[in-house]
This record gives sequence, structure tokens and C-alpha cells, in this order.
Amino acid sequence: MDEEREGEIEKKEEGEVKEGVASIALLPCGSISGHFIHMPLSICYGLHGTELACETECSRGEDYRLMKLTIIDYNRKKEQTVVVECKGHDAARINDVEHAHGWEEDVIGLVEEKHGKKKVSVSFECETLKADQAAEDHIRQFMPKLAGLDAVINIGPMKITGLDFTAVEEEHAN
Repeated sequence: MDEEREGEIEKKEEGEVKEGVASIALLPCGSISGHFIHMPLSICYGLHGTELACETECSRGEDYRLMKLTIIDYNRKKEQTVVVECKGHDAARINDVEHAHGWEEDVIGLVEEKHGKKKVSVSFECETLKADQAAEDHIRQFMPKLAGLDAVINIGPMKITGLDFTAVEEEHAN
């Protein structure tokens, strides 16, 4: 089989790839909030993440944490949640979770794929870090509800694969 055909089959299996730029506010409480702009279509998705507590000793360093990330499609008024790992303090890197040993059983269940359910894959790497007044100016312009919360802003490329809001609709209908 030629490489081009293999790529087509792979794309069908993993779902549509959405690439663009994300602007994420890292809040002092450990949560994240922001936007993902899917390029070149300029479709805006909301991002909201909350940190998941680790019950046992986590040996991946103090800058490692699991997050429950909700991706919101404002046009369809639908959302999809995925568990991701977040590394880095002020300059975050967000990726898929390889394994979730040491967390509560319900967290491990969220991470492991359900039968027949497509896996959503997320990657983000901070290229621009804004803090202090630069962060506050950015927040006032693009995220006014977060003004005054002393957040740090991360801007960089984001890629989301397998995001399917129609599958979420079908799942809730059953």
C-alpha cells in the first residue's frame, strides 16, 4: 500500500484534525480557561480545564498534573471533555495522557478509552508567555470575565484530533 493511501486510512480512523492557535489563561487556582481558533476557518472553541487531584504520590515532578479539559463549540452549544496532562508551570505543554496510575479509579476510567468511542487527542505548546501587565491587558481585551484574577497567559499552536460533536449528540440521545 502506498504512503498516501495509508495516510488517508489513518485520517479516517483518528478523525478530523483541527489545527490553529490557542490563548489560554493559567489561573492561580490551577484551572485554565481560554480559546482555540481553528485555522484557516477561524472557528472559535472555548477551553476550560480543571485540575484532577492525585490521591497517591505522583512521581512525575511538581509541574505535572492531570486536567479535565472541556472543549466547547459555541455555534452548536455542545461540549466534549477529555483528560489531558499539563506540564510546565507558567509555560504550559498540554498533551494526551499515556497512563494515569496513582489517580482515583474514576479518573483512570475517564482516561481509558470506552469501547467504540473515538479518542480525542489534544496537543498545545506555549510559544508566547504573558505575565503581569501584558497578561492583564490581554485578559481585558479577550477574556474580560477573568480580569483581576492574576492569571498568566499562554499563546501557541494547538492541535485537536477526533473531536466529534455529532457523536456527542447521538450519545446523549440514547
